[in-house]
Amino acid sequence: MYKLIVGIGGSSGSIYAKLLLDRLSEIRDQYDEVGIVTSPNAEINWGLEIKDRSIASYGHTVYDPRDFTAPFASGSARFTTMIVCPCSMGAMARMAHGLSDDLMTRAADVMLKERRKLILVPRETPFSLIHIDNMRKLTEAGAIICPAIPSFYNGADTIEKACLTVVDRVLDLAGFKVDTFRWGE
Repeated sequence: MYKLIVGIGGSSGSIYAKLLLDRLSEIRDQYDEVGIVTSPNAEINWGLEIKDRSIASYGHTVYDPRDFTAPFASGSARFTTMIVCPCSMGAMARMAHGLSDDLMTRAADVMLKERRKLILVPRETPFSLIHIDNMRKLTEAGAIICPAIPSFYNGADTIEKACLTVVDRVLDLAGFKVDTFRWGE
């Protein structure tokens, strides 16, 4: 049973979250459940950056960020993986320091304490030393940091295709099988 949490953070880069949800729609047979939690700023950025589709339209349960009764607020719900895409540096800092002030940071805390997979996709540049220290702390705690830095060796000719190189890599890290460009194949 594969249960996934998708956190959508408040940094710019909603295209990554949209493409992640699009890809998850294509591989529905590989998971049992997806729960989504957004930050208030994620909702604002989604509205500014994504014009053609709402988060709720994907058919997954979307939880209020203040809902600490959501199943994945507890390790006993046994969610397998959490992906935060994009992940703001503010959320990352709260996760690195164990400050569970909303459902997204609480769910990340649960993933770390239960030794489950937590994949964070920061979309920020440049990184300050504080950002790097927080990424180091989270990596040492067991998280995977996968910055939203596209690759270009696949010959991507659109922004979406370039961004998909990040999304496909994240899905690989989460253990999903995706049809994507592979180096050397």
